[in-house]
Amino acid sequence: MVNEDEGRPSCSRCDLHLSCNCSYSGFTSVPMVTDQALRLDLSFNNITMVTQGDLIGHLHLKVLDLHGNRLAVIHQSAFDSLWSLEELDLSDNQLNTLNHKWFSKLEVLQQLNLLDNPYRRLGSPPLFLGLIRLRRLRFGGPDLKELRREDLSGVTHLDELTVYANNLTRYDSGTFGDIWPLGHVSLSLYGPFLTNTELAAALLEDVCYPETQITLADFHWTHYVSVQPFKESFRRIRNLSIRNLFLSDEATVSFLALFDGNPLRSLSIVGLTLTGEGRWIPANQTDLSSLDEFFVSDVTIIDILKFAMTSDLTFLLQYQKKLSIVNSKSLSTMSRLVTKLTRLTHLDVSRTSYSSMPPSCTWPSTLRYLNISRAKLATITPCLPKSLEVLDLSYNDLKEFVLTLPVLRELHLSGNKFLRLPAGGHYPNLQTLTIQSNTLNVFGLSDLQSYRRLKNLEAGHNKFVCSCEFVTFLHSQLVGSGDVKITDGKQSYVCDSPFYLQGEAVSQVNLSIIQCRPVMFVSVSCGVALFLGMLVSVLLWRCHTFWYLKMTWAWLKAKRGSQRRWQQRNMDESEPLLSFDAFVSYCEKDASWVEEFLVPALEEPSDTDSVNPTSPLTLCLHKRDFLPGHWIMDNIMSSIERSRRTVFVLSENFVQSDWCRYELDFSHFWLFDAGGDAAILILLEPLSKDDIPKRFCKLRKLMSSTTYLEWPQEEERRPEFWRSLRNALRGDDEQEN
Repeated sequence: MVNEDEGRPSCSRCDLHLSCNCSYSGFTSVPMVTDQALRLDLSFNNITMVTQGDLIGHLHLKVLDLHGNRLAVIHQSAFDSLWSLEELDLSDNQLNTLNHKWFSKLEVLQQLNLLDNPYRRLGSPPLFLGLIRLRRLRFGGPDLKELRREDLSGVTHLDELTVYANNLTRYDSGTFGDIWPLGHVSLSLYGPFLTNTELAAALLEDVCYPETQITLADFHWTHYVSVQPFKESFRRIRNLSIRNLFLSDEATVSFLALFDGNPLRSLSIVGLTLTGEGRWIPANQTDLSSLDEFFVSDVTIIDILKFAMTSDLTFLLQYQKKLSIVNSKSLSTMSRLVTKLTRLTHLDVSRTSYSSMPPSCTWPSTLRYLNISRAKLATITPCLPKSLEVLDLSYNDLKEFVLTLPVLRELHLSGNKFLRLPAGGHYPNLQTLTIQSNTLNVFGLSDLQSYRRLKNLEAGHNKFVCSCEFVTFLHSQLVGSGDVKITDGKQSYVCDSPFYLQGEAVSQVNLSIIQCRPVMFVSVSCGVALFLGMLVSVLLWRCHTFWYLKMTWAWLKAKRGSQRRWQQRNMDESEPLLSFDAFVSYCEKDASWVEEFLVPALEEPSDTDSVNPTSPLTLCLHKRDFLPGHWIMDNIMSSIERSRRTVFVLSENFVQSDWCRYELDFSHFWLFDAGGDAAILILLEPLSKDDIPKRFCKLRKLMSSTTYLEWPQEEERRPEFWRSLRNALRGDDEQEN
């Protein structure tokens, strides 16, 4: 954020120990921080200038890191207020010149780093005159050309001195001569060692003491070099480390000559490259018997078939642990050449032209890491050592790998032609398997379970067939539910088939049960459908739906016949539309009551009342009036249509009679059209609506809402019954008094 008062950015990332980490924040100028800060890290920003007032007030600051900015200008008084500063890092910036006034007030400064800036010389007057407590000094870079006698004036005691002077062209003898004691010196003198050995020898002369640890970086000798200028300096060295040593045939002779008669106690070489044929190397000429410690690592031999493994070179290599060999064409030859390297643990023979592997090979028993990647191997034989812990066979032409390696922890097989994972039983201690970019189609839980201790798997970028089993399994693995962790990310696992899933990430694929279990789905679906069908059938039966459907169909069919009859009757005006006063629906078991009581009472004229005689009524009885040979439904419909009223003679016999229920079915439908007043209910015996089948909802409703007639058992009440019935049949037009 920006401070509005000062117009400068501010940084508040300070911890409880007053250490402020403002690195990688994109600042273009020095930000404001608390004046109580003890450490201020401003590295890797875009700061181009430090002004006079940027650091005022930081009296307690002990460490200031400005590494990796774009500093080109620093005010001469910018650091004057930093009286407590002990460490200052100005490395990797754009400082073309160095000003002694920057450091004039830094009396307690102990560490100063000026590496990798484009200055050509340290400057005058001497930069370090007032730094009496300075103990670690680093300076130099690709543009440093000169080191003059007075440049290091005032520096008398250093624990560590680092100088990068790969392009140094002038060195005044004695420039470093007054620095004593001198603990550790790191020198990068690529150019002087290669083209100006006298300058390099003069510089070494000033820093080589028996008590001083010397480290030489980027030591490249490509031709024979006279070592006479270095003899005296190297005789005083007891502890020597060399990083990135490159030697040709001729240069190897010179290099080994440096150690003749040298009482060196410790020699460490990290990054040794040998090239040529090695035939210039004299055998048994180098005496390294004084060494207490000798370590060589990361060795590369260019074209080992041409290189002569002399006794001196073998002695030199037998102390190293890592060896890289380039342009080797025979695995058997290479294995014989390294057999005597009893300390060899890492061997890199990648990018070779090996196309076959011999049946057996001899290896150092100490070999643990072997890299034969990017070769042309098509098969694997027992040539590989059993002692391997890490084996890299990536980018060959392998289709299978069957070899027991009991202590193998890492196996890298990417870029081959494997169709399935190797059987895990051959690698009981395998923890990491890399098999990307092969032709794997699927792998499953059983494949992983064959590995006893497998923890990490990288199998992406293969041609996966996204079957239901594989998709389900991989989903569970990607979320970490298994013992094996997929470490190359879910985006690496993409379907190659089936076609409609090609290119889809397996993690995004969700297959339906129809695709995964079609037989089970059909079986379950049929079972569910059958169950639902049975359930629906029961519900429909309980709700009398089938009856309603049957009656609806019969009603529609009869209705069409009825319409035709009405049309015929309308055309034939002589035929009356209504022929009966009432259609009587009764049970055959109640026929005696109908014939003995109902018919005589309604169809015969009543003369008992001379004052108000009643006219007879016409009833429709199925036994008497149905037309023979006609469909019973048509007879019922025709009779109901030709009757003004429908009389239901209800009794227990009626409810239980199939024929009565059949007539009642059609009468029930007629009631929907004719309305409730078309039905007259006669109860021959006590009968509640609950005794009526539930499907006759209209009739049950009529019993609740319509007054029905009950047949009296007492003789004296019957005349009133008949009078009420006649009045109901005649309606409002003809009422008996």
